[in-house]
Formats: sequence, structure tokens, C-alpha cells
Amino acid sequence: MEKVRVHTISLGCPKNQVDTEWMLGGFGSAFVNAAGPEEADVVLVNTCGFIEPAVSESLQVILDTAQALAGLDPRPPLVVTGCLVSRYGQDLRAELPEVDLFLEIRRQGELQQRVRELLAARDGRPLLQDFPPARLLTTAPGFAYLKIAEGCDNRCRFCTIPSIRGPLVSRPESAILDDAKRCLDQGRKELVLIAQDVTAYGRDRGERALRGLLEKLAPLPGLAWMRLMYLYPAGLDRDLLSFLRDLGRPFIPYFDIPLQHAHPDILASMGRPFRRDPRDVVAQVREFFPDAALRTTFIVGYPGETDERFAALEAFVREARFMHLGVFPYYPEDGSEAAVLPDQLPDEVKEERRDRIMTLQAEISEDLLAEFEGAELEVLVDRPHEEWPGLYEGRTWFQAPEVDGITYVSGENVRPGRMVRAVIEETKTYDLVALA
Repeated sequence: MEKVRVHTISLGCPKNQVDTEWMLGGFGSAFVNAAGPEEADVVLVNTCGFIEPAVSESLQVILDTAQALAGLDPRPPLVVTGCLVSRYGQDLRAELPEVDLFLEIRRQGELQQRVRELLAARDGRPLLQDFPPARLLTTAPGFAYLKIAEGCDNRCRFCTIPSIRGPLVSRPESAILDDAKRCLDQGRKELVLIAQDVTAYGRDRGERALRGLLEKLAPLPGLAWMRLMYLYPAGLDRDLLSFLRDLGRPFIPYFDIPLQHAHPDILASMGRPFRRDPRDVVAQVREFFPDAALRTTFIVGYPGETDERFAALEAFVREARFMHLGVFPYYPEDGSEAAVLPDQLPDEVKEERRDRIMTLQAEISEDLLAEFEGAELEVLVDRPHEEWPGLYEGRTWFQAPEVDGITYVSGENVRPGRMVRAVIEETKTYDLVALA
């Protein structure tokens, strides 16, 4: 049986990482992970293309990878896929002749066959055998992402996702449940449900199907934590919050709500899919979950964001006291409606406003985490610390993987993939230190 050694570079969000896992799983038992391009039969780069910095990073990675491959004999084929390809298509083919194959997102299921053809054409090696696709998990051993939908029907004026990934398409419930069971069978204790808008699951079929899905996921054996990421404010109504409260564990009260701004004029200009004061959204969540961990993202420097409108955002951040918060300067993305709006702001104003919000958030985060000193909490262990033997990196229930702070934990029974009880001995601005 012919093996194929694949070196993979996956950029961008967790949704992209899940796509990579499905592509690698498509090789079945023929797949061998190659630590570097010099050990690979093929090199796969899964790109991000959502905003300007992501586009720049993806292009640089492609160029650096192509340069690394140029001196190898035989030279592994370079395959590029992901959002950058779906966004720019033919332009990339003209600008990057070093790439052997560009694969749009909708054609990622063809990767195994196309790699066969590339390898056969290069050196006549036998075609790989077909294997049934099975997702190959690449996250830390304690958790897995569970993508429940693709695309988005919201039409925010700053966003290019609908044009890149298309309209909302919910995965069949049976496929999600099978995926979840396979993840849990591999020892995962946390499932992180992801989509561009988790609350919209089933809406493309004329259903409000999220509740039914969660009711079937919750009792699965081995599931300790179930986390919902990207909860749009419009879909986070009282009925859903009441349902989540009654559902209880394994659902954990961590709410990632991308509010994007706090001033009504900016929200209206953004075309955000809700018209409520964001204070009402926060208050409603805390009514049902007084101890909820709230995460959000904001865009600063959006066209028309006057000093007064930015001050309203700053005041809201100070008042709401989010446990986790991300801030992005506005980028006028090609093809977005907001890119042609009047009253665009200089980059230096955007950067200064981002820094102001993040400085404020650092103070809030430090205060909130200080309240956990001396507490005993469950910690899901992700990986060993790279520099300190016996020290591990993990997360509490209010720390989502890869986007929030971490908990440094040590102890006799601490190992990657384990859930341990640990006492918080020290708190920092974004991180915790614990002893199990």
C-alpha cells in the first residue's frame, strides 16, 4: 500500500482547521505526517483571506514555502487551498506560478485524487488506494472543534465571509453526531461547536434546530464540556438562554458574542443583524447566567466613528467588564460595502483606539482573574510547556482554546488530555498558575 507524506500549514480560524482535518483524513491510513517540507511528498497550505493582515500572512507563507521547496529534488508539489483561493482565484494563479494546485474550498474533497494525479505525473509512482474519509484530529488531545454549519446569511457591510464561503449551509444532524462520537471515542473531553453563526443552525432549512442538536449532544458518553463559539446577538434570545440554563452540564456558560461596536449609529452603518442596545444583550445573558464568562470582539476606526462614538464604545467596555475581548482596527476590504463609505479614518487613529481599548481590557482582565486566587477549579490539560519540564498548559471552563489566556498547571497526575482539579495559586493579566 502506497503511503503519502503530507506537510501541512493551516492558517486562520478553527473552521479552517476543521477543513484541514477533513482533507488529511481523506487519505485514510495512507496518510503520514511530515514534520517539514524536506520530508514530504506533498505540501498543503490552507490559507485565510478574511482581512488584510490574514491575506498578507497567507501570501508570505506561500512564498516562503515555495522558496523552501525550490531546492529539493524531487520537489514536492505545493497545494494551496482555503479562503484566499476562494476569494482571489484566477488572480492567484497568475501571480503565483510556483503553486502546483489551487483548490477552492468547495472542491477540497477532491484533494486526495488531485494529489494522486500530481505524484503520478511527477515520478510515475503508483496511485494511492481509496480510503473512506475520516477526520484526522490535529488539536490538543483534550478537545476537538465540531463545525455545525458553513457560510453565513448575515450581510454585515464590513465582512467578506458570505462572498468567500457562501450562504448558510447547516450540516445534517446525523453527520454532526457521528463526528462528535468519533471525537469523544478518541478521548476528547471538550467539544467546541463552531460556525460563523452558531445560533443560525438549521435556519437554511426553515428550522430552529440548535436546541434539538444540543439535546442529542449533551448526553454523549465522555463529554465533560460543551462550548458554543460565535453566538450572534440576534439569535441569543430569552428562549435560547432559558433552554441553555435548563440544559446544564456539559454546556458551560461561556458566551462568545461578537458585538463589534456599541454606538447605535455605527451598528446601523455596519448592517449588524440586531438593533438592540448591546447593554441589553449583556444584561440578558447575565440574567440567566449571573456568573457567565463573556467574550466579544470590537472593530475600531470604522468609517464615521467620531470621537464621540468611540467614547461610547470605550465607556461600554469599562461598564460591561468582559472577561475576554479582542479588538481589530477596521480594514476596508475589497468587495465589501463599507470599503466605499465616506469618512474613512487614518490608520494611526485606528491603531491608537485599539491600543486604548486593549489597555483598558488588560486592567479589567487582571481584576476579574484575581477573584479566582485560591479557588479550586477543573483544568483541561492541553500540552507540556516547551521550556519548563513538569509544567503544563491547560484551560479552565472560562478559557476557550487558542483565543483566551491559559492556565499553567503542575502536579503529579497532570498529563495532556486529562481533566484535573487544581488550586489557583497565582493570577496574572490574562493567565493563571495552578497546582493539581
